[in-house]
Amino acid sequence: MNLFVVNSGSSSIKYQLFKMPVESPICSGLVERIGLENSIITHKIFTGGEEKVVRETKTLANHEEGLHEVARLLTDAEIGVIKDPSEIDAVGHRVVHGGEAFKATTFITGDVKDKIQALFKLAPLHNPANYLGIQVAEKIFTQAKQVAVFDTAFHQQMPPVAYRYAIPKKYCTDERIRAYGFHGTSHKYVSEQAAQYLGKEDAKIITIHLGNGSSMTAVDGGRSVDTTMGFGPLSGLVMGTRSGDIDGSVIFHMIDQLGYSPAQVSNLLNKQSGMLGLTGYSDMRDILKAIEAGDEEAALAYDMYAYRIKKYIGAYAAVLNGLDAIVFTAGIGENDVTMRELVCRNMQYLGIKLDSEKNKVRNGNLREINESGAPVKILVVPTNEELEIVKQCYALLQSENVSV
Repeated sequence: MNLFVVNSGSSSIKYQLFKMPVESPICSGLVERIGLENSIITHKIFTGGEEKVVRETKTLANHEEGLHEVARLLTDAEIGVIKDPSEIDAVGHRVVHGGEAFKATTFITGDVKDKIQALFKLAPLHNPANYLGIQVAEKIFTQAKQVAVFDTAFHQQMPPVAYRYAIPKKYCTDERIRAYGFHGTSHKYVSEQAAQYLGKEDAKIITIHLGNGSSMTAVDGGRSVDTTMGFGPLSGLVMGTRSGDIDGSVIFHMIDQLGYSPAQVSNLLNKQSGMLGLTGYSDMRDILKAIEAGDEEAALAYDMYAYRIKKYIGAYAAVLNGLDAIVFTAGIGENDVTMRELVCRNMQYLGIKLDSEKNKVRNGNLREINESGAPVKILVVPTNEELEIVKQCYALLQSENVSV
């Protein structure tokens, strides 16, 4: 069964093709700078244990042109892995916001698309791009089932005590103002990998997804019971360009006393804050270079980043009433040795004891970096959102006995 995964961003398309039930892709790629001159396509083919990379630069005016180029590469006479787009049985789409309407992966119908559109206002940077990916895929892969996998779905299991805000009930019931959470596809995948490694289905796990956007989730027996992102992806941890948690009074002060418009405040907190606002850099690698050069503000920002994570570890250990493991994942979580060390420092009271030598190992696999015999496992689990998406699509197709 050929299942194609599409992760459509505002100016990019990430994709992978799987021949399920084999969970290793036969090709993957990234289309960047869509809508700009010199768009870049990086296409990888995996055959016979080897990887072949094709890179092309051309002008792509929109996502439809970009996905047509992907289809061309998939069916190329020399490097193609299929002969015709009709060989794709299903296309799995990452959709960031599913609201309360979607608690699980679902086939895409006209009604589903209408609901995704209705959620544009809750995820204006993401859902329109995800929706566009669906529209384009329907035109190119006309024989395929289209499937939506929602980032928010995993967190729909949270109890009201976690997702309700302390404002009048009507805002939750009528306006759907509540915590939804994000990165759910990643949190679900790595928590399941960790539970399998632990050999414990009822494991109490804190997953720590650290990238340009960052979030944490308390997972109890495979269920998300609390998460740091809320109504939108701004709250919680310090991020690349987002502030994370901030006193709402600051927003009112900026509007009432400093003369900012709501749009200016939103832009400030979402695009000019976080590590960028603190240091001038949003990439953690640049911040580490600045620290090495003696930049005290960069060092403070780095400490603040770790401090916020530690606060949530403590909070979520309380929510879970115990802790079996913490899991680091995503770009920073998987690769920043120093950040993991800083987060785990002085956490012995919770049973978190990092082994500094194990922490330095880089191998791209799930690995344990805690001291031997420590009560709490510290795991590095590489995330794979595309694999999680294809697994959910395949499970849906199997459960519905869909003939493809």
